[in-house]
Amino acid sequence: MLWQVDPASPQPLYEQLASSVRRAVADETVTIGERLPSARDVAASLDVNPHTVLRAYQLLRDEGLIELRRGRGAIVTASHPGRGRVAALVSELVAEASRVGLGRDDLARLIRKGA
Repeated sequence: MLWQVDPASPQPLYEQLASSVRRAVADETVTIGERLPSARDVAASLDVNPHTVLRAYQLLRDEGLIELRRGRGAIVTASHPGRGRVAALVSELVAEASRVGLGRDDLARLIRKGA
């Protein structure tokens, strides 16, 4: 699985990490039952704080995509191809809107208009 973070992005690092996992679930790079790397391993490979990775994992747990098991790590528990793909697209859309200076309220207005 390809983990991606952009420290210059206005999107928090933990959100970027969670988006990477969502994309991997959506495009079936990772599947149900698969174990994600430990927070420590991800943090070391990306040179980020392990708590950042843990926050991403907790967010994914709250979304129902992974389960955190003591001693076994993070396990993918849900495969929502449609929902996962939409969640990944929404994350990308929010990040892109932020890059061009659109706030979430402006983006929501555009979505409601269908533009």
